[in-house]
Amino acid sequence: MARKIFRGHKKLFDFHTHTFLSDGELAPTELIRRAVHIGYKVIAVTDHVGPGNLEFVIKTLVTDCALASKRWDILALPGVEITYAPVEDIDMMARDARALGAKMVNVHGETVVEPVESGTNHAAVTSKHVDILAHPGLITPDDARTAAENGIFLEVSARKGHGFANGHVVRTANEAGARIVMDSDAHAPEDLLTREFALKIARGAGLDEDEANMLLDSSPLDVLKKIGVSYP
Repeated sequence: MARKIFRGHKKLFDFHTHTFLSDGELAPTELIRRAVHIGYKVIAVTDHVGPGNLEFVIKTLVTDCALASKRWDILALPGVEITYAPVEDIDMMARDARALGAKMVNVHGETVVEPVESGTNHAAVTSKHVDILAHPGLITPDDARTAAENGIFLEVSARKGHGFANGHVVRTANEAGARIVMDSDAHAPEDLLTREFALKIARGAGLDEDEANMLLDSSPLDVLKKIGVSYP
């Protein structure tokens, strides 16, 4: 069945952002407030985590996101980006993150601009506790098929550098039947998405106009469904 295309739909969704709890510039509540100001309706705050800071980051974000969601016109989701973890520990960390209250569990994928350990993509897509494989770089067809089988989204990244492989990610995901989602990977307020810029990133990755609009409007709803969050 054909997917619905939301003509003129202007809501903004973003499932990959950072605060000063890792390497971002802003406090969680300021990041969320700035997102509200530019029209975001859903934001996941997904700071970088390793084994040592996992609990602290999640507990802080659970508190701040709950308050922001209560007071402002936005759904703020506490999350993590498991970053540079040994591949053997990614599944365990993803499971622990979920148990601690993370609504969004991302893994820092094998971007072409960083020395991420080989096998990280595979470890992420084989974990039943992961939601999004961020900037997966030159992901293999086999790993893309595994992502499809496990319902894990592959990220089309608006981040400079990480987005170099977007075309490959889109093509490989399409061939494998894997789902994709657009995220900002924002570390500063100027990194947050606008509709116009997000569409340019999507078109630059090889999507046509209808596909680009579906990426921004339909895919985020599928992500929310995956994590058990009803919206609106």
